[in-house]
Amino acid sequence: MKLLRFAVDGATHTGRLDGAAVVGFAGSPDLATLLDGSMPAEAGRWPLAAVTVLAPLPQARLFCIGLNYPKPHPLGGEVKGPANISYFIKHQAALVPHGAALRPPGVSVQFDYECELAAVIGRGGHRIAEADALGHVGGYTILNDGSVRDWQAHSVTAGKNFWQSGSCGPYVTTAEEVADWRELRLQTRLNGRTVQDSKAGAMFFGVEAIIAYLSTITPLLPGDVIATGSPEGTGATQKPPRFLTSGDALSFEVSGLGILANTVA
Repeated sequence: MKLLRFAVDGATHTGRLDGAAVVGFAGSPDLATLLDGSMPAEAGRWPLAAVTVLAPLPQARLFCIGLNYPKPHPLGGEVKGPANISYFIKHQAALVPHGAALRPPGVSVQFDYECELAAVIGRGGHRIAEADALGHVGGYTILNDGSVRDWQAHSVTAGKNFWQSGSCGPYVTTAEEVADWRELRLQTRLNGRTVQDSKAGAMFFGVEAIIAYLSTITPLLPGDVIATGSPEGTGATQKPPRFLTSGDALSFEVSGLGILANTVA
């Protein structure tokens, strides 16, 4: 099932995708509360083309994993398997939903994209064992970890948190629809040209290891979003570098999860 938040006629709803339509849930419950498999009463049906898709989890904590695929490092050198998982926090203000425009940083021309598989916690927990970790995943979504590379050299937090530089969505696909996260294929298309293409299984640290690691540091909560890193093909690693400019069109696709599409303002 694909869960989403959407707006129609000035009202915000939570619902599910049903082919080319969306079905609303009575009371518009918080999407995070639906990741335990509960199904509220349905209320209303609209054509997908008639609604505005919103950020699926606008209040979620965002954990992002860095250096998790073999590739050239965007700041130079090669990414090799690190000894430990590297993570940072992203702010919700750094994200826009599907269909919205990304905002260039204004103080830099090194504006980059990163397609990532994101796991969404459905059942919280502290010190979760790797063997149990997938039982805590309620679903998966797509996250574009927008990056400003020269500011990333100041600090990871600076380069990863420019206002409206990244995106997330369009849906949360519930976990039972993903037989094996390793087989999911990540692709980014920039103005129609494929620039990233990888299976999620190429990660150094898998979803289970990441959940175990993060939950050792802090209890994970239902609705937490964990972006698992981006494969080769970002703009900074192309020769010559190809950073984003006004008018660029991006589509981030993860097989079975949909397409997250954005333009650059």
